[in-house]
Amino acid sequence: MKHLTIIVPAGRNNLESIVGPYNIFSRANKHWKESSGKPLFDIELAGLSNEVGFYGDLFAVKPQTRIAAVSKTDLIIIPSLNHNYREAVKGNKELVDWIKRQYKEGAEVASICTGAFLLASSGLLDGKSCSTHWSAADNFRKIFPNVKVEPDKLITDEDGIYTNGGAYSFLNLMIYLVEKYYDRQTAIYCSKVFQIEMDRECQSAFIIFKGQKMHKDEIVREAQDYIEKNVHEKITVKQLASRFAVSRRQFDRRFISATGNTPFEYVQRVKVETAKKLLEVGRKTVSEVMYEVGYSDASAFRRVFKEITSLTPVEYKNRYNREAVVL
Repeated sequence: MKHLTIIVPAGRNNLESIVGPYNIFSRANKHWKESSGKPLFDIELAGLSNEVGFYGDLFAVKPQTRIAAVSKTDLIIIPSLNHNYREAVKGNKELVDWIKRQYKEGAEVASICTGAFLLASSGLLDGKSCSTHWSAADNFRKIFPNVKVEPDKLITDEDGIYTNGGAYSFLNLMIYLVEKYYDRQTAIYCSKVFQIEMDRECQSAFIIFKGQKMHKDEIVREAQDYIEKNVHEKITVKQLASRFAVSRRQFDRRFISATGNTPFEYVQRVKVETAKKLLEVGRKTVSEVMYEVGYSDASAFRRVFKEITSLTPVEYKNRYNREAVVL
């Protein structure tokens, strides 16, 4: 029998991403046992203490064992740390060392949402792709520059390490892991029992782009402000570089270093974010919104919008606007 360890870090973390994996894998185990005669996993919650409180100690989790007592495991699930990732990393060094050691001995590791901060602090994500909650992606890049952050992706899967996006998208990661360890039919069964959509691949439609401004480059910051205040205009990178008296090549380099996006990508993201907000409320047509954000070519607008959100403008409007009238 394989061993699954759901870790319970010290500190103020996320209860749902501990209970959720436990419930889903327990149900998968029960279903598997009915068909094969025995469960696939021995599921165990492990932590650094006998009890961890949640939501001002309104709830408590009592791990079945201490991490030090788990000498060998096959799959480790790291829950979300909410927004306490800096504090959690500092307070869970023993846990981080244990995860690193278990991975080197053959265990696979899956992190949920901001649990990626704990995983990345082990060094196991260096050089690899990683997803996390879109709102934490900028902080993650600053703290772990050697990790390739891909917040658009719902799930990453590389060398026995899995990460996923934010909040309740961990349910999709659990279904993904159930299919990987059990089989497709067990995954379908769990998706139906827990009513989780299968085969979701991205979290792009959920991202709220606020601009990466956690940097100290004043020229880039001024350029960002200009882009955001003139979203209705057709803005070129050449014009921006000239406006701020910087060569095109240097402007590109500084912008990428500060924000992680090229100036062109940043302009597109700002325009699409504005378009999303306009499509979510009121009765403006897609064409009207397109013109308001500085596009005149419908096919180009549609292509960029879908690249960033994974939905067409019409699909986005129909999903988020109750008053949607497709014209």
